[in-house]
Amino acid sequence: MPLPALAGLILVAFSAVLLIGLFLLKDRVKASFRKIPAFSKFNKSIGTAVENGTRIHFSLGSADIVRPRTAASFSAISVLRRIVEMAATSDAPPVATAGDASLAILSQDSLRTAYRAAGADQQYQADSGRVTGLTPFSYAAATLSTIYDEDISSHSIMGGFGAEVGLLTDATERNDSFTLAAADSLPAQAVLFASVEDPLIGEDLYVSGAYLNAGRAHMVSVFVQDTLRWLIVLVLLGGATMKLLAGLL
Repeated sequence: MPLPALAGLILVAFSAVLLIGLFLLKDRVKASFRKIPAFSKFNKSIGTAVENGTRIHFSLGSADIVRPRTAASFSAISVLRRIVEMAATSDAPPVATAGDASLAILSQDSLRTAYRAAGADQQYQADSGRVTGLTPFSYAAATLSTIYDEDISSHSIMGGFGAEVGLLTDATERNDSFTLAAADSLPAQAVLFASVEDPLIGEDLYVSGAYLNAGRAHMVSVFVQDTLRWLIVLVLLGGATMKLLAGLL
């Protein structure tokens, strides 16, 4: 087996063992996260939406769930499920839009599961998870009608986006509603940085589940990420030190 493939396999195995081990430790692992204002504001906007009887919109992007960008889509889905559980008693049910059929089906299943977990099965509506377009720009353009016409006061724009995300954030700004926004591509992050008050940049997208208390697995994954980050730093420093010593000797 080639050395890079072997190293990758070892890294995956180590991550899996670490993830399972930390998960089994349960309450022995205490979480301490840095403060990200966007999540606090989003939680507040959810409460306001429930009190006012307005809707919450989840824009999941147009990346399907069988490509390398799957991680961003699953992060968005975890946020959807957690927030729907919190807002299950709202008079106006949350709505999710997607630019891919498989992602829309997954959103419908997550909505149904969230309502069931909250004991509000009767609140679920099949058309709450919908496909609005099958290409990035057609998806963004078609989602504008949802933003403008469905009495939405809070948005979660997270997932696989490109520059088309600017159409969505511009609409939410015009609609004077709060937006929690994150994307997995650099062009989209650049647009969000310029158009959203508190955008989530970089890895903040992938820790959203932990910050919103979506489940213990999300919190444990943050510990695994930090452990791997420090491991990589140590390997790089060790390699540089060995090369320096070899040059001196």
